[in-house]
Amino acid sequence: MALLIAGWILWCTLHSLLITRTINRWVREQGGLMQGGYRFTYSLFSFLSLIPLLWYQYSLPQEVIFTWSGWLRIPQGLLLLYAVLMCYAGYRVYDMKYLVGIRQWQSYQHNTEFSSLPFRCDGALAYVRHPWYSSGFPILWAFGPITDANLPVRIILTLYLIIGTVLEERKLVQELGEPYVRYQQQVPMLIPWKGRVSF
Repeated sequence: MALLIAGWILWCTLHSLLITRTINRWVREQGGLMQGGYRFTYSLFSFLSLIPLLWYQYSLPQEVIFTWSGWLRIPQGLLLLYAVLMCYAGYRVYDMKYLVGIRQWQSYQHNTEFSSLPFRCDGALAYVRHPWYSSGFPILWAFGPITDANLPVRIILTLYLIIGTVLEERKLVQELGEPYVRYQQQVPMLIPWKGRVSF
């Protein structure tokens, strides 16, 4: 169990450190192949490094602590439906090629200058500032039974989402300045309790 916990903490730490503002700035300064291929390499590393971690987690003997059964399947279904809607809504507003690193690689191949993405506050972003982080919480806690093996993982990833959201907010304020500060004041961070906000 200790090895599993250490593995997830290491994965979360590396996943955050490798995409900090300092690292991003250094990558931009290097330019060329480094700038063109870094994001895609980062995405690939993040995905591939999950495989042995998940394999090890699911290979462990597990004892069920809590399961969504009986009438509890109703709130479970609602939470998972919310998660699916937030994932899809985020997909509609995010530039997937940029997030994966394909757009940066294409800019490098065509020898064109890569420009940062414009600030957006439409679609799902008019309801909540971080739709994918918002979907992460119900996925973590409503998907499948809670066991003695995956409970620590759920806690670690919940803390990771919270810390990651806070760090992302700081980075966006530094990069976008006053427009993002006004956006923060009007649109909720994780729970779309205000409904659609005109910004």
